[in-house]
Amino acid sequence: MPKLRTNRGAAKRFAKTGGGRFKRRQSHKRHILTKKSTKRKRQLRSNTLVAHADHREVQQLLPNS
Repeated sequence: MPKLRTNRGAAKRFAKTGGGRFKRRQSHKRHILTKKSTKRKRQLRSNTLVAHADHREVQQLLPNS
């Protein structure tokens, strides 16, 4: 069997938490920020957890984490 390789793009985007879930950054914070309210931009700063439906897919991309 060959070695399991980590998907390097996913490794830069997701990090495993102590409880075994994955945290990620929020989207929609890169450009076209003038029309977005200050409250919306502030709330997009925080990290959030990957949805339960997507957990298995992220886990396959990051087998060694």
